[in-house]
Amino acid sequence: MRASDDGASSTTPAVAESGTIGRELWTADVAYAGIGSALGGAGVAVQRRPDGDRTIVALDTLDRLRRRFPDAPTVEHRAVLAPPAVNAHTHLDLSDMPFTPGPYGAFIAEVIAFSHAGRRGEAATRRGLAELRAARTTTVGDIVTTEEGMRILLDAPDIDGVAYWEVLAPDPERSEEVLAATERAIDRFSSWQRQGGVRVGLSPHAPHTVSPRLMVGLTALARRRGLPMQIHVAESEGEQTLHRRGDGPLATALAALGASWVPSGRSPIGYLEDLGVLEVRPTLVHMVHVDEDDVRAVARAGSAVVHCPRSNEALGCGTFPWALFARHGVSVGLGTDSRGSSPDLDVRREWLAALRLHGDGANAAQLVWSAVKGGARALGTRPRAARRGEPLDALSSWTLPVH
Repeated sequence: MRASDDGASSTTPAVAESGTIGRELWTADVAYAGIGSALGGAGVAVQRRPDGDRTIVALDTLDRLRRRFPDAPTVEHRAVLAPPAVNAHTHLDLSDMPFTPGPYGAFIAEVIAFSHAGRRGEAATRRGLAELRAARTTTVGDIVTTEEGMRILLDAPDIDGVAYWEVLAPDPERSEEVLAATERAIDRFSSWQRQGGVRVGLSPHAPHTVSPRLMVGLTALARRRGLPMQIHVAESEGEQTLHRRGDGPLATALAALGASWVPSGRSPIGYLEDLGVLEVRPTLVHMVHVDEDDVRAVARAGSAVVHCPRSNEALGCGTFPWALFARHGVSVGLGTDSRGSSPDLDVRREWLAALRLHGDGANAAQLVWSAVKGGARALGTRPRAARRGEPLDALSSWTLPVH
């Protein structure tokens, strides 16, 4: 079978007739089998059968492939040949929310209004899943806020990854009540899990939207149950001000919700480290406003990070410090965030945005690795791999332009 054409444009030379047997080369700016490193200037040697089916023979640099298969014609070129990308962070139940670029604070207000209007739930989750499938994404880390949404994800026969039950409760007086309700919900959701399907996880929304007492309790719950955790951290510049000094726009917003906040004098990451949260190796999303001490702490803990470049750009959150994480060996995946802060749920377009954003600091092959294996690591899933003898369709064809 032909590698599926998933992108917006392609260059497609004439393919040799399908009624013959032979080898052919599919070339790519980046090729990746899902194991090892992604390779620039590479390709896939393919066995073509009389019935038109194609199977993978080898994935390597073009120089090595041409030495091994000197008579194989080049028949296709793609920007990327790789297993399907992983969407390591999204909010499918916000799939009906209009794309709302603008200041971060205004966006959060829009999300709250959208949620209060009861527009997060089953229909939005189903539409989001349909969009993921259209992009050939079958592994997802989704933040879930309704039981209907959780049931849909856990029942999906063709999807794996993690459905993270979101907890948002800044009022310390409600800590015991919310923790007990969360544990009951986790019990219920866990009984719905299927072998090989989506797993139940836990998402304390952010360090400043969950009280310290509740954050400690949720961390203990995750440890006892072996639940994967995902937390929004250091997305906006105001989080540093809130944590270090206790003032700024986020302090005002929390006060409006009736929640008090006592600053720790530490960064958001330092605060989570002091509470023992990093001990369960949560996946940390956004991580824009961090310094070297923060990244060292993340590396020590072994936590993975999810980068959402288009959302950060749309909301004016700043630029993810890719080189800093790379220097400390932190595994980075890619996510789209919600349809409210990103124009679509296609992680291949997130890859392209990251490539443009980081320039020489992160090459195309590194970012393909992040979109595939980095995303799988962020979710604790086994990355998909395309091995010798498998159909060519084991590789997703990203035909989005690199330049």
